[in-house]
Amino acid sequence: MELYPAIDLRGGRAVRLQQGDYARETVYGDDPVAVAESFAAAGAHWIHVVDLDAARDGGAANLPVVAAICAAVPECSVQTGGGVRDAAAAQARLDAGVARVVIGSAAVEHPEVVAEVATAHPSAVAVGLDVRGREVATHGWTRGTGLDLFAVLGELADAGAAAAVVTQIAVDGMLSGPDLSLYEALLDATAIPVIASGGIGELVHMHELGALRSRDGSRTLSGAIAGKAIYEGRFTVAEGVAACTP
Repeated sequence: MELYPAIDLRGGRAVRLQQGDYARETVYGDDPVAVAESFAAAGAHWIHVVDLDAARDGGAANLPVVAAICAAVPECSVQTGGGVRDAAAAQARLDAGVARVVIGSAAVEHPEVVAEVATAHPSAVAVGLDVRGREVATHGWTRGTGLDLFAVLGELADAGAAAAVVTQIAVDGMLSGPDLSLYEALLDATAIPVIASGGIGELVHMHELGALRSRDGSRTLSGAIAGKAIYEGRFTVAEGVAACTP
C-alpha cells in the first residue's frame, strides 16, 4: 500500500474542505508547490492533487499549479482529479505532467470517457467514486444516483480503469477512521487496484488499512489518501510512508 498525501487546490492555495463543503474550508498553505516538495522530501512516492475549483465550476483553474507541482517533484508520481469531464480535459492534465488522472462524475455518467482515455493511455486513468454507504454520489456529493458502488465499479473496470479512488463521504475530513468494512469488501469485489479515501485521522488508521486482505489473502489496498491528518500534525508523511511498509 502506498501513502498518497493530498493537496486540494482552491484559488491556487492548499486547502481542505470538511465533508466536501466549500463553506467549511481551512487554508493550509499559500504555496502548494512547497507543500509537494515537502511531501517528496519525506519519502512519498505518489501525491494526490485535486482541483476543487475545476471540480465545482469546470475548466482547469489550477492547472498551472498542477504543472508546477509535477515539475518540482520529478521523483514523485502525481495523480490529479477535479473537473476531468472529457478526454480533452484528461489529456490536458497528462500534458501537464501528471502520471494518472482521476475521472469522477463523468465516469459514472459517461463510462465511454474512461474507455477513450484508457485506450489512448493505458494505466493512466483512475475513477473517483464517492459513496454514502454503498450508493454512488456525483457532482461534489450533491447528487445521489441510486447506483450501487460494486455495480458501477464493475462497469468501469470493464471500460479500462486502472485504479479506483473510493471515498466514504460520511467520514471524509472527520479524522474518525476509514470505513474498513467497505474496503475489505472491495478487495473481494474487484480486481483493479483500490485507493482508500476519507476518515484517516491517526497513524493507526494507516496500519488498519494496510492490514486489510481479500478473503484469499492475495490482495491488499493499493493506496490510502491522507490530507487533514497530515496538515494537522496527527502524523507525518514519513511516518505514513513507513506505516505502509510491511
